[in-house]
Amino acid sequence: MADDVLSSTVSASGSALPVTSSMTLEQKAAFVFVLFLFFFLGLLIVRCFRILLDPYRSMPSTTWTDYMDKDTFDYRIA
Repeated sequence: MADDVLSSTVSASGSALPVTSSMTLEQKAAFVFVLFLFFFLGLLIVRCFRILLDPYRSMPSTTWTDYMDKDTFDYRIA
């Protein structure tokens, strides 16, 4: 009994079933979308590792407080 199941499985998975290698349009679109997501993920991983290795390079050297007048708050207090 087990030999019959094994032989029928082997014969069915052999050349009995035709395998089509053509993809539908939806499958191609999904494949391209997944590749795009992997590419985007790779870019994010590289960017995050670059920030982790050199965090001060990505920070701006000036802040918004550098552009404020120093005497602005002195007039409001008086």
